[in-house]
Amino acid sequence: MFLNSRSPQLPTPEQALGGRPEPAFTVPDRHTVLGNALLGPYPEGLEVADFALGCFWGAERKFWQLPAGVWTTLVGYQGGYTEHPTYEEVCSGLTGHTEVVRVVFDPTVVSYGELLKTFWESHDPTQGFRQGNDVGTQYRSAIYTHTPDQAAAAEASRAAYQKVLTGSGYGTITTEILPAEGRAFYPAEGYHQQYLDKNPGGYCGIGGTGVELSAPFETNWGASCPTGLVAAPEAAAE
Repeated sequence: MFLNSRSPQLPTPEQALGGRPEPAFTVPDRHTVLGNALLGPYPEGLEVADFALGCFWGAERKFWQLPAGVWTTLVGYQGGYTEHPTYEEVCSGLTGHTEVVRVVFDPTVVSYGELLKTFWESHDPTQGFRQGNDVGTQYRSAIYTHTPDQAAAAEASRAAYQKVLTGSGYGTITTEILPAEGRAFYPAEGYHQQYLDKNPGGYCGIGGTGVELSAPFETNWGASCPTGLVAAPEAAAE
């Protein structure tokens, strides 16, 4: 991916690149592995989750490889200011976006809690504006939530994972958890979509801490994940 040698710093809205009113490129119609449509509208009953955990090539694969329940995945840019950015613009550090995987899933088959477990265990969420050798604001850890239940689940899972990370000698989680509303998701260029399916030997900078977010816990994380992971009361309250 892109190795940024300067000290990463998020731009202000005034410093951000202006962008454009329409995308500068087209996105393929279908997922190369799952076969379903990349862009919505999606079938009734499916839900959307947005996760940033470093280089989106390897991050996307983590979710499409889940055993069941994921209908489609696509990668893009979110959390910044520039409208319809390009990859080169995001890599400049002047858009404010981070690399995101959008996961469209059937909550009756795979819960949001299970997606959160995959998210936390697939990267090191304590690294700030980097993930391994990938350095830049576009590699920061983030969860952008679509419902109050998702927000409550994400916050509770962060508290629970912080507890086990601290016990394993890791520092403070830097993951930002914010509503997806008002933070547009812009699909990335076609060659980024399912990149590691098209290029099986391609670069993957994703690697977790080896620390598991244990399950099950004792208290539900929200109605959107009734059969998934639940947080212990003491963890959720921290």
